Amino acid sequence: MTEYPQNRRDRDYPGDTASAPLTASEDRQWATLAHFGGILGFVPSLLIYLVFKDRGPFTAQESKEALNFTFPPTLAAIVLNLLGFVPFVGNVFSVLATLIWIAITVFSVIAGIQVNRGQPYRYQYNLRLIH
Repeated sequence: MTEYPQNRRDRDYPGDTASAPLTASEDRQWATLAHFGGILGFVPSLLIYLVFKDRGPFTAQESKEALNFTFPPTLAAIVLNLLGFVPFVGNVFSVLATLIWIAITVFSVIAGIQVNRGQPYRYQYNLRLIH
């Protein structure tokens, strides 16, 4: 018969990987993915920040940096895409939204490459909304 843990202390054993600290390579990997995720907007960096912020210092630092960078332009691109449905001027808004996504993609890839090398990255233009 299998015994199940009765309280939190019984569940904290070395095999419990849900809250275990990240290894150095895992820490770098998740930090890199937080930046590369910027291609899809702010959601990947937000999820990585929320899940891994307490498990790896490099991941916490870099996912927060990526989240701060991608959040405002993602919201702007969403609004511009919605304005793209406006007759006659919608094409201008759609082009602007596309340019924002291209810029986010370029800067996210540059950051992801540098972070993958183990070097922290700071976006030149970043609001730093989350501290």
